[in-house]
Amino acid sequence: MIKKKRLATGALGLLAAVVCGLSAPAVAVADEPDQPDRESPKVELVLDVSGSMRARDVDGMSRMAAAKQAFNEVLDAAPDEIRLGIRTLGATYPGKDRETGCLDSKQLYPVGRVDRTEAKAAVATLRPTGWTPIGLALRGASKDLAGGDATRRIVLITDGEDSCGQPDPCDVARELAAQGTHLVVDTLGLTLDRKVREQLSCIAEATGGTYTAVQHTDQLSTRIKQLVRRSADTPVQTPTAVQGAEECAKAPVLGAGLYNDREGFGEHRWYRVRVAPGQELRASASVGADRAVDPDYGVLLRAVSQRGRELVRGSEAGSGRTDVISTGLRYPVAEGREVEDDTPRTVCLELSQSFSAPASVKRTPGLPVELSVNIVDAGDPPGDVAAFGLGRGWVLLAVLTVTGLLVGLVWGWLARWRVTVWRTN
Repeated sequence: MIKKKRLATGALGLLAAVVCGLSAPAVAVADEPDQPDRESPKVELVLDVSGSMRARDVDGMSRMAAAKQAFNEVLDAAPDEIRLGIRTLGATYPGKDRETGCLDSKQLYPVGRVDRTEAKAAVATLRPTGWTPIGLALRGASKDLAGGDATRRIVLITDGEDSCGQPDPCDVARELAAQGTHLVVDTLGLTLDRKVREQLSCIAEATGGTYTAVQHTDQLSTRIKQLVRRSADTPVQTPTAVQGAEECAKAPVLGAGLYNDREGFGEHRWYRVRVAPGQELRASASVGADRAVDPDYGVLLRAVSQRGRELVRGSEAGSGRTDVISTGLRYPVAEGREVEDDTPRTVCLELSQSFSAPASVKRTPGLPVELSVNIVDAGDPPGDVAAFGLGRGWVLLAVLTVTGLLVGLVWGWLARWRVTVWRTN
């Protein structure tokens, strides 16, 4: 009896060894090439320190106290690679002179590697004081972040709309977007006031950022942390501005690269890519929901021949709140006797989305679109660990087949042994 148990144990050990040994090659990952050094992302937190921040309606504490607490938590959690700065508005002038109050914006902590002790000490000195010159503060923050090729983000936290009028914050946001520096402004509102929401949404929409209404301290801290971390995860590659056409024949021709565009609600945009026989087109598209949208939406990316025949498509749909929705496709151009020459074929890419929004939401500018195009030799790996989360090729298929056969044989032998032991007892 003991001998049979030892045989069973040995068989199980053999089974585990066979499975592990044969499965290992399927998940082996090739060494990744060294990634070039990239410039650290820049983020500036712009905080409203105007007199209205004294209001005590955020979890029983003042808006100012809630903001300070959130800032301290954000400073503790900020990734080391982020260069972080802090700018204030309305922090120094307590008087009633409008002209003076509307010039009240200064940098509290310079954009750079964070000394958490110094930054927290600077935040601790803040007291609700003056006016709300949001437009002026945005221009100042843009200058604070200027220089280099790093990704740049402004996170504006305020409890009110601009109290100065000039420069208009929405106009400033459009100016920043028109400069082509890909500066993103995200806005957080500490009240549910309609006018505040409209203005902060306008600022975010103009730059491809997001607007969030915040009512609790933990929400404020969590959202700022998310935005700071997002800056660290954003690719440094700068997209090229492009404008899709209403039909393929008039569409711009794209090479391999990253592109951005704007697409209106329910609009279809066309682009063209030339792919030679023996090459494969890999394309992906992302559409950002940078304003309030209805809860059900989808995005469709199609590869179409010049004659209108669909070649392949990729689609994605969702519901609820989202910042972005993406999809992609792969299309190889065959080579062989059926191909007369090596002339590149034109593939039409159609991008459409089913976003809709309440009537109160502005339709212009369109939703931000990012399109990635890559052209590789057909058969090249996608660049990830394994296609579809498993593996690729005939080698993997053979490994799985042999593994399954051995598992079946050993399992059958164990089943027979158990029956024999049962009958003996």
